[in-house]
Amino acid sequence: MDRPAIEALLTEPVLVLIGPTAVGKTALSLALAERFSCEIVGLDSMQIYRHMDIGTAKATPEERVRVPHHLLDVVDPDEEYHVARYVADAAEACRQIIARGNRPLLVGGTGLYLKGLLEGLFEIPPVPETIRASLNQRLAEEGRALLFAELSQCDPESAERIHPNDTHRLLRALEIFQATGRTWSEHLREQKVQPALSNVLQLGLLCERTVLYERINLRVEQMIGEGLLGEVEKLLAMGYDPGLKAMQSIGYRHMVQFLKGEWDWEETLFLLARDTRRYAKRQMTWFGNGPDIHWFALSETEAIFNCVEGFLMHSLSPPLAKGD
Repeated sequence: MDRPAIEALLTEPVLVLIGPTAVGKTALSLALAERFSCEIVGLDSMQIYRHMDIGTAKATPEERVRVPHHLLDVVDPDEEYHVARYVADAAEACRQIIARGNRPLLVGGTGLYLKGLLEGLFEIPPVPETIRASLNQRLAEEGRALLFAELSQCDPESAERIHPNDTHRLLRALEIFQATGRTWSEHLREQKVQPALSNVLQLGLLCERTVLYERINLRVEQMIGEGLLGEVEKLLAMGYDPGLKAMQSIGYRHMVQFLKGEWDWEETLFLLARDTRRYAKRQMTWFGNGPDIHWFALSETEAIFNCVEGFLMHSLSPPLAKGD
């Protein structure tokens, strides 16, 4: 995978608004953007797909008129889009927004995208398909525990940070070692990965779990009412395979299962709401480990505004001269 080029580290102030699905990021993002002269940059791995509007809860045409939005409708559902491309696209969008005299406001819930922007990307060495196939065969025949024991011998540092049940990263670590003769940890240290952004205020939006689950139920009802089933039928009629990564996302795969007759309508709606709640829980687990996130309740609008004002005042103030 070729890594898109990223220009120099962006040091101008950038705002980030994150939180679980359905927590209320859209309304707050519009208020922030209008108050602080921002343009919104999507931080969502699904909203980059064209023709997928209802199930991804994209900003409406009216909301896009109020505030410019970027990184929506970037690729078709059958096109590849990965974190490296997102980091390059988002950094360029931020750079252009700043050049226009506005401030970037990244909004969404895809933690991996934010991690790529703030911590940089690790360029995975090429792995021959023969090595990958051999390890997958061994996994099926010998089991995960034996492969993890092997990793503990050849790359104990990676084994320390990889959970024994994390099959994906276990195989990745062994692939890298077998393909290069060097450990994953060595590659990480050598590459000295660099972030794309350095001056960032991370705002996290949260609410009580029961309230969030009520909001998720309402979100599901709203998507159904707006025509999610019809949107999926249209995507299938356009020739998009139900097995595509984009079509396997929450909402879309549920409608596909209904159309295939696997689930009845009541079961489909129940599973859609349940899986959305589980996704929100995974998002909070991911973001909950971030020490630099300033968390606020949905009702704390003024406190959020004050936090942003303090950040911008500090970021834009000239440094004190020695002796001041």
